[in-house]
Amino acid sequence: MRMKNPEFVHETHPKIIKRLKRANGHLNSIIAMIETNRPCLDIAQQLHAVEKAIAQAKRVLIHDHLDHCLEDTVGPLPRAARASVDEFRQIAKYL
Repeated sequence: MRMKNPEFVHETHPKIIKRLKRANGHLNSIIAMIETNRPCLDIAQQLHAVEKAIAQAKRVLIHDHLDHCLEDTVGPLPRAARASVDEFRQIAKYL
């Protein structure tokens, strides 16, 4: 297990952990649904919800990284350069 490094802890991490734990619970429920032969439509709907929750957690993590880690590395940015980072942040939502 890795040691916690306060440098990499951000305000959004507890929210991301909560979201992923909830998704993990739903995933376990989906496994049970499959094992008990629930209808495929019900299973597909739940899989879609888990997929969306994980994608949202990933998006928040990436945006958090851009907002904190990237800017900490390059330092304060002038307005023109900031626009490039903002544009990158916007396009990152399509990952």
